[in-house]
Amino acid sequence: MLLTPHPLPPATAALLAVLDAWATRGWLRPLDAAFARYLAGEAPDAAPPLLLAAALASHQLGRGHACLALDEVLRAPLHALSLPPDEAPDPDAAPTSTPAELLAPLTLAAWKAALQHPQLVAPGAGATPLVLQGARLYLRRYWQHEQGVRRALATRLAGLPGLDHAASRPWLDALFPPPQAPEAAPATDWQKIACAVAARSGFGLITGGPGTGKTTTVVRLLALLQTQALHGGAAPGQPLRIRLAAPTGKAAARLNSAIAAAVATLPLAQLPGGDALRAHIPTQVVTLHRLLGPRPDSRHFRHHAGHPLPLDVLVVDEASMVDLELMHAVLDALPPEARLVLLGDKDQLASVEAGAVLGQLCAHAAAGRYRPDTAAWIAAATGQAVPPELTDPDGPALSQHTVMLRHSRRFAGDSGIGQLALAVNQGEADAGWALLASPRPDLRSLRAGPQRLEALRDLVVDGDPARGAAGYRHYLACLRDDRPPLDAPAAAFDAWAERVLATHGGFQVLCALRQGPWGVAGLNHRIAQWLHAAGWLDAPSGWYPGRPVLVTRNDHALGLMNGDIGIALTVPHPDPVVGGWTRRVAFPRADGQPGVRWVLPSRLTAVETVFALTVHKSQGSEFAHAALVLPDHPSPVLTRELVYTGLTRAKTCLSVVHTGPRSVWDAAVQRRTLRAGGLAEGV
Repeated sequence: MLLTPHPLPPATAALLAVLDAWATRGWLRPLDAAFARYLAGEAPDAAPPLLLAAALASHQLGRGHACLALDEVLRAPLHALSLPPDEAPDPDAAPTSTPAELLAPLTLAAWKAALQHPQLVAPGAGATPLVLQGARLYLRRYWQHEQGVRRALATRLAGLPGLDHAASRPWLDALFPPPQAPEAAPATDWQKIACAVAARSGFGLITGGPGTGKTTTVVRLLALLQTQALHGGAAPGQPLRIRLAAPTGKAAARLNSAIAAAVATLPLAQLPGGDALRAHIPTQVVTLHRLLGPRPDSRHFRHHAGHPLPLDVLVVDEASMVDLELMHAVLDALPPEARLVLLGDKDQLASVEAGAVLGQLCAHAAAGRYRPDTAAWIAAATGQAVPPELTDPDGPALSQHTVMLRHSRRFAGDSGIGQLALAVNQGEADAGWALLASPRPDLRSLRAGPQRLEALRDLVVDGDPARGAAGYRHYLACLRDDRPPLDAPAAAFDAWAERVLATHGGFQVLCALRQGPWGVAGLNHRIAQWLHAAGWLDAPSGWYPGRPVLVTRNDHALGLMNGDIGIALTVPHPDPVVGGWTRRVAFPRADGQPGVRWVLPSRLTAVETVFALTVHKSQGSEFAHAALVLPDHPSPVLTRELVYTGLTRAKTCLSVVHTGPRSVWDAAVQRRTLRAGGLAEGV
């Protein structure tokens, strides 16, 4: 007999109808409204404020928050939720309540009281779908991830024995010799301090902006750790098993080349073992997913607490891109006796998925907050004095393991990019606008209204020759003019494809948004049309030679990961009977290894054209010339962190393209991305 469900109370039915209307309008995901409806079916006596909180917690998870901060939502609903989204109203949409209207009658005490439902909400361990801790409401799985990361970090902060600074001081001095030009050196060698602090225990966190020397520091840290392992005891020891990892294939490839260059120039002459130590410093970088061993069609990995990773030291670069769930998986798979070192820029965008692990862990990095005993240890181990303003007798434990690198070697004092990055980071919209308005060799501002499309087209196609800035014709010229003849060996086509891929990295258009005429979708179509009209592309659509594509979903069968970029090329048909030319897509080898992989276009089922790339997708990449296109209207996703991340993708030349009024710039620089979560509490 078919059971008839109990009718829902009128207030509950009314709320669910509002949530459905929000989902129809695109304010919520259908999943968010369905979650609230599911809970109402499981517990018909659940109060409407509880169901509203559940839908909003799910919504916040989709926006990258680990939880719903009840107090923040009540204080500023529009800012905390970005609901309703900043968009033109739909004249055909039925009227509905807004989040602010539904929340207006609630107080924090009343909302928390409504969440007291033992079937649906618990204060911690249990089986309820929701967890309430203080004023934060979690979906249980993400509460478990956060708790797991906090426990693992707390254990590591008091983990391995400390570095013997008496024995290691000469080694640190050898790895960080006095600068050739002392007058140009920073007053404090933060790289040397970071190396010592990271070697002191089982966990180290090194943060800093572009060019501050994170890669150089970590390579010298690995040399120090290997010296300690091989020569630090009474008898020679075994070399440490060290692995290097990054969140994406692109980040792994960039780090791979940077690590190799840094290892090649290590000053090892004054260390025990000398140059022989170089063989024990790894240069291969893998993605975190490949390191952990993903299980197809599953969220689980081959390596976990029951089957830990076989390593002694793990270094994770671009840690700002690591979400809460992945960080939990990494820590779960790490042996208890292994060291973990995180590298990243705390001011960059957080991960696409939920959580802001690096940002929350680096909350006090700029302030230092070193305890007097830590400062004394640093002075003894490195000979470097911690500035008094960076000490704090009550500094948290995490701060004693965190070092912020403060001197950029990429951007000189007169660098327009460096000064603009600093102004944006400090929220100084006026100062940033003034920089954009003044001529700089490495910085150009372009107004791209309808009357200026020709200038934007010239920038994208030809670059900016006066500044030596590349456009897309540079890689397309390599593709057209350098292709080997039909009878050339396969190795010649591999080398050609590598050159095309490398040249393509010389320029990239970056967008804040996906949709709209100034988002990825609109600009990709427009750029393809421009390049076709200029004679650089055979066609503006389809699998034309030169089409750059981004993999949008992991494909374990092809060995491709989300974020990998390839280019369609014309190569000889592999079957000599068929002969002639055929189309293949060239991707860099996995994890930054030399060589290319050739893939049939028909096998690529989850790719998109990337003449224009979102700033989020560009994380972990660097381009000689980057063009950051700002939309013509404000948006909740257009934040200070996004602008900073986009402009610091440029190594030598940056073009900022304004498509709207100055107010768009001001709103972006003043809007912060503050993700809800309690990861750093008590650590």
